[in-house]
Amino acid sequence: MERLSAGYGRILDALAVVACLLLAAMMFVTCVDVLLRNVALIPSVRGVEWSNEASEALLYLITAFAAPWLLRRGQHIRVDILLRAIPARVAWAVELAGDAIVFACCIALVIFGAKAVWSSYTAGSLTIRTLVTPEWWLLVPLPLAFALLAVEVVFRMHRLITGEHRPRDDAVSAS
Repeated sequence: MERLSAGYGRILDALAVVACLLLAAMMFVTCVDVLLRNVALIPSVRGVEWSNEASEALLYLITAFAAPWLLRRGQHIRVDILLRAIPARVAWAVELAGDAIVFACCIALVIFGAKAVWSSYTAGSLTIRTLVTPEWWLLVPLPLAFALLAVEVVFRMHRLITGEHRPRDDAVSAS
């Protein structure tokens, strides 16, 4: 299980690098758009028409690629004041129950997301704005991201079960 977890961690690290590259691309396109709107470098060009749409799509992709990596590192949002106030073994059980609920939610979102992708694909739905693209292109990352999150939750549950029976120490900001 440790080897699987380590290999999976490397996949998530690669996705985090992709998210960083997408962020850099988004920043570049935005800067070029602002520059071209304000400075007539190319006389017939006033901005990058599709920059807002690209930025919206990239924000979504960055979130989808980075979320499993952030969960693995314990850098997700977490409110654990109650877990720190109750007995350690009870808090451990609450952590485990919370992970089970998160896993079920992730699986539900994978299923519903995959259905939405399939429906959009079979209907030939298009997103018509400045760019015209198949709608399913932007829907595909959703079930994939939640599948990755579900896998990470399984690894988290395994670490919780095999570790000391107390609440996790990751994502604790009371320092």
